[in-house]
Amino acid sequence: MNGFQLGLDEVGSPANLRAYLAEMIGTMLFVVLATGTAIAVSVAAGNSTDWGVAGLVAISVAHGLGIAVMIYATHNISGGHINPIVTVAFMLTRHIKIGPGLVYVVFQFGGAILGTALLYAIVRDEIGNITNFGAHAINSGVVGEGGAFLVEIINGAVLLAVIYAVAISKRGAGVAAPLAIGLTVILFHLIFIPMTGASAHPARTFAPALLSNAFDSYWVYALGPTVGAIIAAVLYHHLFRAGAEDEPEA
Repeated sequence: MNGFQLGLDEVGSPANLRAYLAEMIGTMLFVVLATGTAIAVSVAAGNSTDWGVAGLVAISVAHGLGIAVMIYATHNISGGHINPIVTVAFMLTRHIKIGPGLVYVVFQFGGAILGTALLYAIVRDEIGNITNFGAHAINSGVVGEGGAFLVEIINGAVLLAVIYAVAISKRGAGVAAPLAIGLTVILFHLIFIPMTGASAHPARTFAPALLSNAFDSYWVYALGPTVGAIIAAVLYHHLFRAGAEDEPEA
């Protein structure tokens, strides 16, 4: 993959400024929906992580539908990344220039922090009754850090593979792409929540970890999905790209 463009002269363009704001607001609202559901389920379970099947389904659906809705809402403004690993992969395959892409990531983390702060403002009087505030954690009774790292690599790779197939390829799913992406998120949450919480979203994991000081295994959630996304990006670029019609515009 060559021909990378920094795009530093475009970082402050009006279009990119609107895109950064869309990514921040979209990520903020996604976190409110996703983390908010995890908090609500935890409270309903008596401040426990023993959610049962109903809780598992509720959290999975909230993450999947939350990301789908935010992609629909922001696609025409920013491309609807709403996740740092998506932006990293798109920088590698030249679907976004390096300078604007790095700013995307900053605003995505900022949006996740704002979303978590908003949730804190809503429930701060009961903060002592909420476990970890929706932070992800490895279930050490099921997997170790190595296994959790592999799980998050798989999550990131699967998510980006679907995104390239349904949203980037001109033979993809068109207006149905965000729904397909959301269903993918629901699926890997249903499978992997009992192991790692099924992040595939370093900003979503970072914000509640910041509030709860739960950074013991954050490297798993930061590095694992990113590695998976990079693997998917490389495979897409070298093996699965349909041809010239899928060449990036950047």
